[in-house]
Amino acid sequence: MQTDKKSEENIVRAYVRYLKLERNYSPNTLEAYRHDLGHLLAYCHREQKDVLQIKLEDLQHFAAGIHELGIGPTSQARILSGVRSFYRWLLLDGRIDADPTELLESPRLGEHLPEVLTTAEVDQLENSIDLSKPEGQRNRAIIEVLFSCGLRVSELTHLRLSDLFLDDGYVRVMGKGSKERLVPISQRAIHELQLWFYDRNLMTIKPGEEDYVFLNRRGAHLTRTMILIMVKQQAEAAGIQKTISPHTLRHSFATALLEGGADLRVIQAMLGHEDIGTTEIYTHIDTTTLREEILQHHPRNISSIG
Repeated sequence: MQTDKKSEENIVRAYVRYLKLERNYSPNTLEAYRHDLGHLLAYCHREQKDVLQIKLEDLQHFAAGIHELGIGPTSQARILSGVRSFYRWLLLDGRIDADPTELLESPRLGEHLPEVLTTAEVDQLENSIDLSKPEGQRNRAIIEVLFSCGLRVSELTHLRLSDLFLDDGYVRVMGKGSKERLVPISQRAIHELQLWFYDRNLMTIKPGEEDYVFLNRRGAHLTRTMILIMVKQQAEAAGIQKTISPHTLRHSFATALLEGGADLRVIQAMLGHEDIGTTEIYTHIDTTTLREEILQHHPRNISSIG
């Protein structure tokens, strides 16, 4: 029996409610999921298919269709990821008996590996900071915490004093979907924080902002944009030629862990990745580094002298 328009709307409404209540997705994320699901529903209406009776071959035709619309590979992958999420929920909710997306492939994306900094380059970044400026020690602590803990910039801006357990050597982080995780913090980062607290204790802090770790000159917590601008300006001051952002320090954290021999599951937990597939990009970075080392140092790749 064909699902009518009203029943379809009720299904979508129930799915979005699940994402909101069970997955704690933000309003912007919910709207993105609803928008991407709209592509599938439009296909079902056009082809007179029942969304609850879709088969793998239907989804393959759908995937080919969004490609022909000129939608880029990254957006195609995002749309298909949303479709998979939708059908996993339908299966979980008992509305279908099998997941038709199980064997659905995403478009191959070019390997755009994120830029990373070596530990020496992070030191170079920190050493270029003018500590005589009021925000100098704060910025140094921000860079060290981003690198030592692998935080997202949004997690850093929302970091609170009540999240710091420095005597025990860890911080509590509120990640995506309001999921908490505990992340170890290095002695170096603790030291930089404690130096920042000397300056912070002399500030006039706005009411309601007292618990935020990092504050601007006006005593309010920092925004993502402020930190982005600071990191880019500091990279330029340090003479670092790479194109970097606060997220580069998170990538650098993960890459350093992998190169140090950490298990991928440990890195996944530290980064707060829900899917280990997201973490696996760092194995590609490590492979790239390994290849460069081999090309540089293997005797077969070194030109013989005279």
